[in-house]
Parts: sequence; structure tokens; C-alpha cells
Amino acid sequence: RHRRRLPAPARPGIRRGMSYLEESLAPGETIVARFELHWTAKGRLILGIILIPLVVGIFITIYEWLRLRAIELGVTTHRVVRKTGIVSRETDEIRLSAIETVDLSQSMWGRLLGFGDVRVTGRGESNMILSRVADPVGVKRAIESAYSTNIERAGLAARQSQ
Repeated sequence: RHRRRLPAPARPGIRRGMSYLEESLAPGETIVARFELHWTAKGRLILGIILIPLVVGIFITIYEWLRLRAIELGVTTHRVVRKTGIVSRETDEIRLSAIETVDLSQSMWGRLLGFGDVRVTGRGESNMILSRVADPVGVKRAIESAYSTNIERAGLAARQSQ
């Protein structure tokens, strides 16, 4: 009649509710910065809230809320990461050592409201777009700072030890 709930067995080193960015860190790798989406990226969520009286609006709202919660953007000491997906998971990652350029794109509205796109281009044909991020200049600066701190200094130390 009365059953006790038992907690799920914990895996060592993995906290429950840990984000993908934290979960996927390599040994010795740390998160340098996390990025947030600008409020304008939540347009469909806002539309859903406006349409809540309609049944369709409720589904749009729930879907958009889940979709936006599932997006993770960040830079670690080794890579730039973009993760999306509600049930399935899709990740784009570019190693800091493979970055060639970090470009910023802001429309007039983006400049006025403080959002924009940051394009990280790697060697070959790899590139990643962090769309509608809040404070895109800060995002670009964080990626470039992580690059210079962790890649350029490592290269300089390697050259000096030779």
C-alpha cells in the first residue's frame, strides 16, 4: 500500500540536472563563459503567450518554452559549443585551436535592442552561428579571450620550451 520512493542511482562525478556543457567537459577542461539568447529570440514564445486563449497558442507556448530551455551556448577552455534539441540532441562544437575568425552581425534593431549573430568559422568548411544572442560583442570578446588565453599562450609556451 505505502511504497517508498527510491532515488535513482547516481553516477559518480555526474550531478543530476547537469547541463550538457558541464556534462561534456573533458578532464582539465572548464567553462569559460555561458551565453544567453536575447529576448527577441523568444518571438514565437511571446506569440504563443498572446495566443494562449486559443488551444494552438498553448501548444506553441509549451513547445517554444521547451525549445528555448534546451538551447545551450558557451565557450570552454577547449571549444565553442552550441547545443539544441528537446528530446533529441544536436551539438555543434568547434575546437578553439581550429578557429580562424569570429564575426559579428547586427541589424539596426539588433544594435538598438542589444542582440545579434556571432559566426565562428573554423578550418575547412566548419562554421557555427550563434543566432540572436544577447550582448553579441561580449560573446565575441569571450570567445576571442578564451582563444588567446588557452591557444595562443599554449603555442607561445610550446615555442619557448623548444
